Amino acid sequence: MKRAIPVREAVERMGSAHTPIEGRAGKLRLDFNENTVGCSPRVRAALARVTREQVATYPEYEVMRRRLARFLRVAPDELLLANGGDDALRVIADAFLEPRARVLVVDPTFPMYHFYAALTGACLVRLRYDGEMRFPLDDVLRALRNRPRVFFLANPNNPTGTLVTTAQLRAVLGAAKRTVVVVDEAYAEFSGVSALGWIRRYPNLIVVRTFSKAMGLAGLRLGCLLANRELIAAMRKTQPPFAVNSLALIAADAAIRDRAYIRRYVREVQLARQELLRRLMQLGIKTFPSSANFLLADLGERGAALLRALKRQGILLRDRAAEFNRPGYVRITVGTRPQMRRLIRALERLW
Repeated sequence: MKRAIPVREAVERMGSAHTPIEGRAGKLRLDFNENTVGCSPRVRAALARVTREQVATYPEYEVMRRRLARFLRVAPDELLLANGGDDALRVIADAFLEPRARVLVVDPTFPMYHFYAALTGACLVRLRYDGEMRFPLDDVLRALRNRPRVFFLANPNNPTGTLVTTAQLRAVLGAAKRTVVVVDEAYAEFSGVSALGWIRRYPNLIVVRTFSKAMGLAGLRLGCLLANRELIAAMRKTQPPFAVNSLALIAADAAIRDRAYIRRYVREVQLARQELLRRLMQLGIKTFPSSANFLLADLGERGAALLRALKRQGILLRDRAAEFNRPGYVRITVGTRPQMRRLIRALERLW
């Protein structure tokens, strides 16, 4: 049936977008890789001091841009603020993609790469991690010979937790002479590995960061793009004047001033990740090593039933079966050790 009001062909081809599950308040949220204890108390205090005038005034960016640049050790004109990591990816798509442009991804990975590629009418070139979730470097290098316009690479990857090593990343950047390489570092605080220091060496490199994970600001939506001045200037053209709200900037300012809080939370997650991996393996649940704040586990044919049973106990995990074309694959956000012990006790009763 023909639409009375036509929409773009790329939009017609797309499926419906899925919004996050509602009603998660008060539950053990191990499904969206959020900070499981909340933001720094300094963030709460800073937001409590917000005046009515600040809320009524359009945001100003330059002071915060300079502070964030110092925090990330880049120049202010090498940083572009965005309304969360997802919006940062939209900026990249708007700047570099068009109908029939090729976009390289390695599946399974963050679904927003597919979303923005489809929205622009670009063509996806899809490689895959193997059964042990190893990065297919040789396949990627071969695919880069065909000069895709953009290569989206989550590092660590979501949902596998896979970390592309610095040597592998150098090989990718060396082979991608005519491709924009987007290294999405949403979980860099937990891995300790970053390509951020390379943005001046590689003119085709864009690093994406978010304040949603380690810093606990997912509800306020703040991310940033980091690249050489020329790429940042090009991407800035795609943004409206007030893309980021004032409260997000105030919260980020307070968050980066409390580095001790970030270090403590990251260290706690790393310790909890080790403990959770060990306990899951002891239960006989195949679990893949991860460099992020989550683990990918294979619960087998009982996976969906186990997820429902855990949900009834107020524990939320993320079903990733669709990305692997069989039931059982589950992504588990890693929080604190007491939170992980609660999960393990529940799993032991069910398993």
